[in-house]
Amino acid sequence: MNILIINGPNLNFLGIREPNIYNSSTYDDLKAYLNQYATKNNINLEIFQSNYEGAIIDELQKAYFEKVDGIVINPGAFTHYSYAILDAIKSINIPTIEVHLTNINEREDFRKVSVIRDACLNTFMGKHFESYKDALDYLTKYLNEVKINEK
Repeated sequence: MNILIINGPNLNFLGIREPNIYNSSTYDDLKAYLNQYATKNNINLEIFQSNYEGAIIDELQKAYFEKVDGIVINPGAFTHYSYAILDAIKSINIPTIEVHLTNINEREDFRKVSVIRDACLNTFMGKHFESYKDALDYLTKYLNEVKINEK
């Protein structure tokens, strides 16, 4: 199973940016956590991060041509206003899960809006790194059920 994780702006600054909100774990810690979990669960995982909206869209479109099975995306602040990322997710028709380290519904008002949510199967948030684990669990279960139903 080939799954792509896309991380948006400022996630590369984990451990530096607002540790009172995101704690002291670094982006390298997140990647190690995800790779360890993927290995344990027989998932072929690719992890991508960019601070640029266009690069994220390029990666989504690349996933279409590379026949990625599923995507977990943490668009960072693009969550709240990027209709371009929304359109890209809709256009590729790859099962996608939205994920956030914090609970965006308990933060500033502008963060409570997710313009990409409607293009995603589900959203997991508020459990730091475990939000990603929950998203991967949900996505792999979904993809396995789709495979069974296609037989």
